[in-house]
Amino acid sequence: MTCKQLGGACDLKFHAETFEQMVEISKQHGMEMFQVHDNQHLEAMEKIKQMMADPEAMKAWYESKKGEFEQLSED
Repeated sequence: MTCKQLGGACDLKFHAETFEQMVEISKQHGMEMFQVHDNQHLEAMEKIKQMMADPEAMKAWYESKKGEFEQLSED
């Protein structure tokens, strides 16, 4: 999956065996982008942060992205 597919700002591709690993790789990338003050990523992080304030929205997002990941791993 790409950073954008996971709510980020770029087309960097992440590869993982499980969705949980994918989330961790994405978080690491987000931290790197935060450290270099990448504005596009900071804006994307703010949107995710706002979504995290609503547990139901976050759960729906997580399940949706996990489903996308599982579909990709089956292809």
